[in-house]
Amino acid sequence: MSTDTDIIQSRIALLMRLRTEHRDLDRTIAELQATPAPEALAMQRMKRRKLQLKDCIARLESDLIPDEPA
Repeated sequence: MSTDTDIIQSRIALLMRLRTEHRDLDRTIAELQATPAPEALAMQRMKRRKLQLKDCIARLESDLIPDEPA
C-alpha cells in the first residue's frame, strides 16, 4: 500500500518530467521558429502540447501545496 510520502514523491517526479518536457518543447519551438520556413502544423501541435504541460504543471504544483488550516 502506498504511503502519503510515496504519493508525494511520485508527483514530484512527474512534475520534474513535465517541466523537462516543457523546457525541451520550448527550445525546439524556438529553434523551429529560427528556420526560414517553419512547419506550421508541427509548430501548432508543439505549442498546444506545451500549453497542456503548463496546465498539468500548475495543477500538480497546486496539489503539492499543503492546505492552510482555517
